[in-house]
Amino acid sequence: MILYLIRHGESIYNAEGRVQGQSDAPLSELGRRQSRAVADAMAYRPIDAIYSSPLRRAYAVAKDIASRHGLPVRTDPRLKEIAVGEFQDRMRTELEEEHPEELARWWTGDMDYAFPGGETRRQLADRGEEAFQEIASNGHRNAVVVAHGGLLVHTLRRLVDAPKDSLFGLRNCSITKLRTDGHGRFELVSFDEVDHLGEVGVSLGKDL
Repeated sequence: MILYLIRHGESIYNAEGRVQGQSDAPLSELGRRQSRAVADAMAYRPIDAIYSSPLRRAYAVAKDIASRHGLPVRTDPRLKEIAVGEFQDRMRTELEEEHPEELARWWTGDMDYAFPGGETRRQLADRGEEAFQEIASNGHRNAVVVAHGGLLVHTLRRLVDAPKDSLFGLRNCSITKLRTDGHGRFELVSFDEVDHLGEVGVSLGKDL
């Protein structure tokens, strides 16, 4: 079985440099074009299930892909981005000025650090792994998972045998392929493919 992992398109918060976490920011105009492009790229691949974070920036991409296949979108709250607590909806530039110590600690990659009122990367990976294992055990031949950069990267780091620094920063509407045997074992086939976005525009919105 192949899992096609797709990060959402650029959101208006990505474009503004605003921390979104689990805020329900919609796609930007560029994000909508990226969504249509990745849906076109997935149109002729054999897919029999589509899963998505319920947040709009991911669900809109999943709906575009689903429309090409006549499939429903199955939402799963475990696929949401990391919760960032009190820092949600804030501009990154503001946080850099007002909370430099918290941001500096965050960027160390500490798996057990959380912003005030938020969750840790370890908690994020725990729920991502749980969701992926359940999807992989559902008997699909090939499935799409549309989610968020942080969720996808930290879940992949948990599941596959690859150097951690090689799994860093998924671009908006990129495609990553993961092979699974349905019994808890996963193998990375490709990471962060963006050839399908060549005429649309590639962006790397921050994962937060």
